[in-house]
Amino acid sequence: MQLLAGVFFHFIGGVASGSFYVPYKKVKGWAWESLWIIGGLFSWLIVPPIAAWLTIPDFIDIIKQSDTSTLAFTYMFGLLWGIGGLTYGLGVRYLGVGLGSSIMLGLTMVFGSLIPSIYYQFNPAEGKEAFELYLNSRWGIIMLCGLAICIMGIVLCGKAAVLKERELDKGKKESVNDEYKFGLGLLVAIIAGVLSACFNFGIEAGKPMANVANDLWKAGDMTKGEFLFQNNVTYVVLLWGGLTTNFLWCFILNLKNKTFKDYINTKNPLTINYLLCALAGTTWYLQFFFYGMGESKMGNGASSWILHMAFIILIANLWGVLLKEWKGVSRKTYATIIGGIALIVISVIIVGFSKSL
Repeated sequence: MQLLAGVFFHFIGGVASGSFYVPYKKVKGWAWESLWIIGGLFSWLIVPPIAAWLTIPDFIDIIKQSDTSTLAFTYMFGLLWGIGGLTYGLGVRYLGVGLGSSIMLGLTMVFGSLIPSIYYQFNPAEGKEAFELYLNSRWGIIMLCGLAICIMGIVLCGKAAVLKERELDKGKKESVNDEYKFGLGLLVAIIAGVLSACFNFGIEAGKPMANVANDLWKAGDMTKGEFLFQNNVTYVVLLWGGLTTNFLWCFILNLKNKTFKDYINTKNPLTINYLLCALAGTTWYLQFFFYGMGESKMGNGASSWILHMAFIILIANLWGVLLKEWKGVSRKTYATIIGGIALIVISVIIVGFSKSL
């Protein structure tokens, strides 16, 4: 039951992450930087402390009493993760949606799931999974196979996206990507993929705060098990880092594009726009709210991060199919995207099975 609950929570988190951008598409008359930062204020500043207050009444005291290094590293990884998210757009710009997304998501999955275990291989810590454990155990090898299959699924989805672009843009001279630069794009994609994985590193860095919340929850009763919401206090600090990066970038874009007027221009449906951004931002945060719940059931090892990323990619691609974004493509291209989705589903089953062992 613990395992099934963990997989379910990761699935709900994946649904939230794969769906959060849908409300943004309904925002009218606003530049990207305007809608992004308003939604981000809910994602990174408003909702996290509310969620922490509802689930961990003493979360402010936990933060105040945490040592400087814990707070600094958690915040720093949030900063780096924010830069990774912003760099993602450059990767898509130079490599295209299909190839760029495949490389960056694949790297985020690999680095986010394996780097912590490699770190703990050289710096052992109680309750932490070292990389050697994966290589010397049946369940670890099966989990790594699941990771490999998921990456294959991402590659197939990327190939399908490339085929789709070629087919739908065939004969449209103006649709050719004049900014395609493989060398530069690959470098940017690697940077984005690595930095995007820093969110998982931030969760690890903030674990001392989560442990305090867990201990307060148990309060001497060790039969209670792991506290479902222990990571909510970590997210408060971690997302301050993400807010800093994104706020500065959106402020620069507002200044450059002269889009500060978006926030008060009554020619646009302001109330609806603000509500849609709030909904999008809150939905975005829910991915990690449920990730923390899933992790409390499965641990913050490679399995949790793999499942989290796999469900995000799965749901995002399913949305594309359901919204008929693949309408008009050839059977070969459609079969390729379905094949990619199928491989990701298989990888989820394999990783879940490995954890049960």
